[in-house]
Amino acid sequence: MSFLIILHKLERMEIKISTKEEEVLVNRLKSRNDTEAMRIKRYLAMTDLSRTKASPIYEIVEKARGMELLRHFDNIVIPEIVPADVSFDLFNFAQDHPARSESDTYFVDDKNILRTHDTVMWHYYLQLPEIKKKIAAGEPMGVICYGKVYRKDEIDRNHMNVFHQMGGLYLIPDGKKNLTIDDLKSALSEIVQTIFGKNVVYRFNEDVFPYTDPSLEVEVEINGKWMEILGGGMPRKNVLKNFGVTGYHGWAFGFGLERLAIISMELPDIRLLWSDNERVKKQLRLGHRFKQVSKYPAIVRDISFIVDFASFTPKNYFDLVRDVVGDLAEEMTLVDQYENTGQFGAGRKSYTYRIIYRSLARTLTDGEVNVMHKKLEEKTKEIYGAEVR
Repeated sequence: MSFLIILHKLERMEIKISTKEEEVLVNRLKSRNDTEAMRIKRYLAMTDLSRTKASPIYEIVEKARGMELLRHFDNIVIPEIVPADVSFDLFNFAQDHPARSESDTYFVDDKNILRTHDTVMWHYYLQLPEIKKKIAAGEPMGVICYGKVYRKDEIDRNHMNVFHQMGGLYLIPDGKKNLTIDDLKSALSEIVQTIFGKNVVYRFNEDVFPYTDPSLEVEVEINGKWMEILGGGMPRKNVLKNFGVTGYHGWAFGFGLERLAIISMELPDIRLLWSDNERVKKQLRLGHRFKQVSKYPAIVRDISFIVDFASFTPKNYFDLVRDVVGDLAEEMTLVDQYENTGQFGAGRKSYTYRIIYRSLARTLTDGEVNVMHKKLEEKTKEIYGAEVR
């Protein structure tokens, strides 16, 4: 691992981590033309909105970085391709945790993945020589990290498989001060009030994370509904030990930036955050209620097929739809699935998905949707050996 200290000012370091392993893996990806490699290359090439000044995602990051609580925390940029064992084993994920499977996570090869959570930055930060010196000297330390993360997900108006997170970690020696759950609550409260204002109504709920205990989630009340926005906890001692850290304790937090932006602006569709439409972009400001820019009509199509269910993973099918349709798929739902051994044969199942096609920029025609939908049917046959009905 190599690292670059870009700025050292007011005890705050700006750190960028680069690894030879990631460089090798990226070069291998460039030479691959299989479906999964093409998919991963496309996702890696997507703009990091947390570093795009015109984006409300960037605005949230800047608000958080300017907080008194985090103002002097180091900032670290970490690789987007990380070892699976670092991401899961070192962070105490159970062996049967869904995140370990190819149905939830993008595997670059059998040992490396697209990062699924920003908490993996603990690994990179705590092994830096400067930080090891701080630990040896018994000094406190704090760090934040933000950027894109990747998880296989459904297609709807509130979720994307590429999104942004921000996380933080604060550690102090055990003998210096005894941090408690109240210190964690105080830190999380400051974050919530910085983003949503002093008058925001929020509450804490107990939660469970593999790498923190105790753990909390924070919900805010929006239009009479409670919505979870961030989580936090106190790092488990055994997890810190995995990174060579003993005699320290503290708190950590993490949150999805899209969710905060959607709530703040009452945004009806997550795709709008990536829009190039100037009328849309002018409205993307935190605290500004988004007004619909002439919503274009939707076209609905169903696709039904029979497939060997042992080789079919629904979340992977969402990715195939993204490959063929791109962001013109507004929403996709599984409306029916059933087995009929007599009709389909053993080990085969029928699936029916409903896809809502809608452009954020123009009116789609039946003709062009029919072309896309036909291509999806052909790809479904090709990739899964499916019988399209």
